[in-house]
Amino acid sequence: QVQLVESGGGLVQAGGSLRLSCAASGRTFSRSGISRYGMGWFRQAPGKEREFVAAISWSGGSTSYADSVKGRFTISRDNAKNTVYLQMNSVKPEDTAVYYCAAEDSAVIAVRATSYDHWGQGTQVTVSS
Repeated sequence: QVQLVESGGGLVQAGGSLRLSCAASGRTFSRSGISRYGMGWFRQAPGKEREFVAAISWSGGSTSYADSVKGRFTISRDNAKNTVYLQMNSVKPEDTAVYYCAAEDSAVIAVRATSYDHWGQGTQVTVSS
């Protein structure tokens, strides 16, 4: 079984910061952890489609960001802890959404949700104006 559990969401004022975490566990990750997986963050606001936020390669050497978050959000990973992070700075009301962590069995960064094999349940982020 595979389990990705997001945490760190909550209510924050515009201009503030949050750090989301995604902890991986389960048989799929038991042997090599998340080190062989590309990891991504997506978000879905009410009435909207799920959209790409950020992704990081298995080694952490490559990252990709949506234009809407570039310069404000930072994705990182700690393979020893089987955890991926999303540091969110200078948040805006339009960042309000459920944020999902995902893992893809590939060495290439993916920005499409369909490329990801495993998903967490999501954590709510609400930014007040």
